[in-house]
Amino acid sequence: MSNQKRSALPVYVQIAELIIRDISSGRLTNGDRLPPERDMAAQFNTSVGTLRKSLSELTNKGLLERIQGSGNYIRTGNVRDSVYGMFRLELPQGGGLPRADILSVETVDKPAELPKFGYANRGARIRRLRYLNDTIIAVEEIWLDESAGRVRPEALSDSLYHYYQKQLGFWITRAEDRVSIGVVPQWAPESFTKPAGSTVGYVERLSWADQEAPIEFSQTWFDTDQALYVQRLK
Repeated sequence: MSNQKRSALPVYVQIAELIIRDISSGRLTNGDRLPPERDMAAQFNTSVGTLRKSLSELTNKGLLERIQGSGNYIRTGNVRDSVYGMFRLELPQGGGLPRADILSVETVDKPAELPKFGYANRGARIRRLRYLNDTIIAVEEIWLDESAGRVRPEALSDSLYHYYQKQLGFWITRAEDRVSIGVVPQWAPESFTKPAGSTVGYVERLSWADQEAPIEFSQTWFDTDQALYVQRLK
């Protein structure tokens, strides 16, 4: 399987997550009043009904207060169960909705050079081209241990963590990132902003679910002209 079009998350989830990332980046702050719902629906090219579903998501997460006759107000706090809560790349100006095109999905033997993770000798290897909004920012390679379940390429969405929860029945609870510089791999598509062999930002991540060993290992090569790695401490 190669060069598959991304399967987007539901529109109402995308809108809610974009607003969450704007809150996290400081582009929206506590007490900010959102535009009228009809204006926001037009901005996102969606219906008022879909927008209201997004606002309900934010209200349930404690990030929005909806005051009858007055409007919708941001209430900043700890984000709960955000689909992109662990996605650390942002546009230089902050925020941006993560998206992905799937380049390939294969179940293969784990190469010896990978760090130890999981419980099986094989894993699903997922290669993707990453975007923030419509800006190409990165290529990534994700390895999911075979013990976590079978990855069905046709069911993958922009968020792998959302896929893990909905399709495989587990949630990534913590992750460890190591940020450095790396070299764009040879398999990177020509559409990526940097050619193979170029030096770019590089993130290695080990991710844990509910077991002692990490269940996933990923590598991300990102264009530092297009995106920044951001970690906020609260």
